[in-house]
Amino acid sequence: MISDRRKGAAKLMPKADLSDDLSDRGGAEPTLDRAIQDRIGTHLRAMYDDLVNQPVPDRFAELLGRLDRGEKEGRR
Repeated sequence: MISDRRKGAAKLMPKADLSDDLSDRGGAEPTLDRAIQDRIGTHLRAMYDDLVNQPVPDRFAELLGRLDRGEKEGRR
């Protein structure tokens, strides 16, 4: 499912010509154009939001519940 999202994101992102941004700068680190940085940030936020909004798997919810019960019993 994640690979499908990556394919979709790749379709939305235009191919960038980085030759100007990565040209010889006398040993300086290569940089990305601000527009490219903004585009990458937008897509990373979209992917993260999608991931955060997915439900917690039952197995994880069960483990978290067991941990909570263990903490409550330890406080008594």
